[in-house]
Amino acid sequence: MIRPLIALLLLFAVFISGCAKKTNLYTSDEIMQEFNPGYFEFQYISAKGRIVLEESDGKITKGTINLRAKKDSVVWFSITPGLGVEAIRGIVTPDKMRIKDRINGEDISISFVEMLDRYGLKLDLPLIQNLVFANVPQEFSYRDRLLRAGKYFELTQVREGVRYHSRVSTNHGKVVELTSNTLDDKGALIASYPTFEVVNGQPFPNKMLLKLSFNSNEGLQNAIIHLEFSKIEYQSEALTFPFHF
Repeated sequence: MIRPLIALLLLFAVFISGCAKKTNLYTSDEIMQEFNPGYFEFQYISAKGRIVLEESDGKITKGTINLRAKKDSVVWFSITPGLGVEAIRGIVTPDKMRIKDRINGEDISISFVEMLDRYGLKLDLPLIQNLVFANVPQEFSYRDRLLRAGKYFELTQVREGVRYHSRVSTNHGKVVELTSNTLDDKGALIASYPTFEVVNGQPFPNKMLLKLSFNSNEGLQNAIIHLEFSKIEYQSEALTFPFHF
């Protein structure tokens, strides 16, 4: 069950280095209003690319990925490793995640509440969308901690037992690096977005490096996921999201 779960979690992850930075704590409302995070706006979108998955036991899996999404409704993906035969298909909706693992014959259906209880990962559809599109993970609030560090904003948010630290570019308002962990240290995520391309006039992260740590029946699991999209299409017409067990 661990491998298809990791494949699902790829929708969320290498570390972007920078020059020495002068850090300024934003203390006035006027300065904080300069912070303008960018959110990718769309109705439907599709993308194709390559995925490389490194697991805790050293196993490396390479393949192609197809991704489709409808804003605030569904994120769908399909993974094909090498031989042209689909291995894993997954779908995320507002209430749950479902995975069809054709290789191992596993069907997974799990709610976000069960995900937190079982793996220590606090997830929902809006957060997954934000991770896929390099948006700020949670809606910005004046209760959040915001600093200016050179060409980046450093944003720290705490929501429902999870701490998110985002490095946000001052150029395009997108997250370039994210570190997240539950306050009880049961789950953690590192996400890095080194490059972007323009899609429908908006910056879209075409490369991602994700690192996940989460609990399972087999103990602490770690996974590193390299993801690179070669084709990203903004869709004006409705897409289909075929899925059945």
